[in-house]
Amino acid sequence: MSDEFTYAESAAAFILRQTPLRPRIALVLGSGLGGFADELTESVKIPYAEIPGFPSSTAVGHAGRLVIGNAGDLPLAAMQGRVHLYEGYSPTQVTFPMRVFGRMGIKAAILTNAAGGINREYGQGALVVMTDHINLQGQNPLAGPNDDRFGPRFPDMTHAYCDKYREITLHAARRLGKPVHQGVYAALLGPNYETPAEIRYLRAIGADLVGMSTVPEVIAARHMGIKVLAISCVTNMAAGILDQPINHEEVLETTARVRGDFVALLRAVLPEIANDVA
Repeated sequence: MSDEFTYAESAAAFILRQTPLRPRIALVLGSGLGGFADELTESVKIPYAEIPGFPSSTAVGHAGRLVIGNAGDLPLAAMQGRVHLYEGYSPTQVTFPMRVFGRMGIKAAILTNAAGGINREYGQGALVVMTDHINLQGQNPLAGPNDDRFGPRFPDMTHAYCDKYREITLHAARRLGKPVHQGVYAALLGPNYETPAEIRYLRAIGADLVGMSTVPEVIAARHMGIKVLAISCVTNMAAGILDQPINHEEVLETTARVRGDFVALLRAVLPEIANDVA
């Protein structure tokens, strides 16, 4: 058995010593979306570098802090940015924050990301609730010896994305009058954007979105029994959909533009998810 469990316990204990709050819901806020955590009240902000064993993000648009605070009267743990396999981190390092959340008592995780749109029905700035994923990163955080204290050797992924939470989100979007789509996310290693031929391949195998994150975290979360809701922001149309180059500045500009809708949707779904994990 690895020492990952012990390290996760130690990091969880360190975080919980910084605040009297005991969140049951965690948020992972992707590229350009970390601003929501700044709105939490009675918050403590902990740089990843100060948390034992926590990897530090190098991606532009990722602040690299864990914020524990209240949204209304609901305590949350919010990651402002994540680390990725393309930064050179191992799958174990990428999923270590999720392991720590499990040891903190987190029961539900809301994961957000910036993604490229493959489905032609999506427009730039569309919000998409993930229904499933295709892991094409060539790596899995569960490879190697299994630690039964985290979860079973062969965890089921039939319902990797909680059906109930997806319905909650779709109903909330309708109440807000905001269009929200559903789709399958393909995870690639990156850091380069995909070629037009790769996008044609991804469409052929059933992908609606493409990105470079989220899937390792989902696998680790489900391994521990944490329920998952994942929402993508389509920040650009994938290669070959539009005849124009893709750049990260466009990603950040789009997330800034849709941030209000995204935050309104998060605030609408959080109380209902909180009732589920109470």
